[in-house]
Parts: sequence; C-alpha cells; structure tokens
Amino acid sequence: MQPLSGLSEISSRYDAVLSDVWGVVHNGVAAHPSAVEALRSYRQSGGRVVLITNAPRPSSAIIPLLDRLGVARDAYDAIVSSGDATRTMISEYAGEVIHHVGSPTEDDALYEGLNVTRGGAEAAQAVVVTDLDTDDDTPDMYNERVKLWLSRNLPMIAANPDRVVEHGERLIYCGGALADLYEARGGMVRMAGKPYRPIYQEALRLAEAAVGRPIPRQNILAIGDSVRTDAIGAAGFGIDLLFITGSIHASELDAFGKPDPEAIHRLVAPSGARLAGFMPRLSW
Repeated sequence: MQPLSGLSEISSRYDAVLSDVWGVVHNGVAAHPSAVEALRSYRQSGGRVVLITNAPRPSSAIIPLLDRLGVARDAYDAIVSSGDATRTMISEYAGEVIHHVGSPTEDDALYEGLNVTRGGAEAAQAVVVTDLDTDDDTPDMYNERVKLWLSRNLPMIAANPDRVVEHGERLIYCGGALADLYEARGGMVRMAGKPYRPIYQEALRLAEAAVGRPIPRQNILAIGDSVRTDAIGAAGFGIDLLFITGSIHASELDAFGKPDPEAIHRLVAPSGARLAGFMPRLSW
C-alpha cells in the first residue's frame, strides 16, 4: 500500500492494463491529459491497454465520444463496455416491449439491430436503465415510477452499475443508484458491467488478443476510481488494482492535499482488492 508518483513505477510488472474510463481517463467533460499520456507511454513501453467502462452504450459508440473529449486512440488497444453486456440481456426480450429510462437519443445505439420496442411501463416486460433522465435527477424523484414497476413485477436491467460519477467539478447520479433503490424495495435487478465477471472475461480476451498470448492474472493491472465497481471487480477477477483517489472519493480522502494511506486502506480493504498503489490522477 503506497502512494505512487506514476504508473512507470510499477508498469514493468504487468503485460496489460484494464483501465476504467470515466473518472480515470476523463471527467465527462474533457480528458485528463496526464492519464492519456500515461496509457500512451505504457503502450510504447510494450504494454497493452483495454479500456473497461460502465458506459451503457456499445463500445463502438464510445470511440467517437472519446475522440471528442481528447482521448487519443493510440492510448488504448481495445474497449469493452457495459453496453455490450446489456445488449445481450436485452436480446432475451426479442419481440417484446421494454421500458427505457435514460437519454432517449444518446442510447439509440444500445438497441440497434435488436427486435424490441421501447414503450411505456404499463405494457413493458422489463425496464432498462442506462442513466437517470437528466443530470439533475436524484433517485427519490422516481418513487412513483418505481411503484408501478414493482406492481407489475418488472425486472430491471441496469446498464450502468455506477452510483455516481464526476462530471466536471460535480458528482451526478447514475443508473446504479436507481437500481439500488429498486432492489431495496423488492425489485429484481440484473446488472451489466463492472464489477461482474463477464465484462472482465471479455476484457481479458481482448487483452490477450492484443498481446498475442495468454496472460497470467498476476500480470494484469486494473486501474480505477470506484471501490464498488473497480476494486470489487479486480478482487473478484484476481488482478491487482491501482486506485485513483482524485475522482468520486477525492473529498473524503483529501486526494489533492495530504491523503492518509490508512484512510485509503480502510476504504478499499472491504473489497478484498490487492492494491498495487494509489495516486490522485493517473500519470506516467
């Protein structure tokens, strides 16, 4: 458990990095230049990078977004998203109506080629949650809608397990917060993405394809900013974690001031993750 000045201090131990995106590589508004440079430098030194994200859209739709935010394509080899896993779950409802919660336009790619109809909850067979409807929403604003979903015993597919993410200088609620509320009130929730095993298995497949050979788990490093998703996911998959403290946990950890390693340990330890180190922002 140690503070690191840069990824270069430990990079020689690992053949591949599975890096979180939102909170590590960008903040929803712009890329973190030091993080992009770190991943680029790691690749130039011979390592391979798979971006692993809980973005509720297919990975093919995320690349143009990363371009706009300033994430250079030579900083990564491949991307796997929660949206990829979500499409598999949605396909089980072919020919049926599903009720969508989230952006009515940004999430169109999630449904392309799938034989489902988006409609009202009164006729739906499932609820698919990508995000809350607006960045200003809070989960308790959905109480009446949740009552209807529960009355019809609708399963919920949570395309984004994240509870909150940073967006510029603020934190906003994500679909995972609504999924928590629904589950707490007795609803059935199916989660896609981190920390669940399928997205890591696909990330490993992509990493091994980039390296050209099998990779032992001890030679893979996860990089992330969330205990709930990144730390628990890394622990469950048996890989080390580089913890980024300067995102959703920045305030409680005094990430950019005088962070207390013991406080960071207490935060991460319940996940069971093997910490390779921590830093406020990813850098080389």
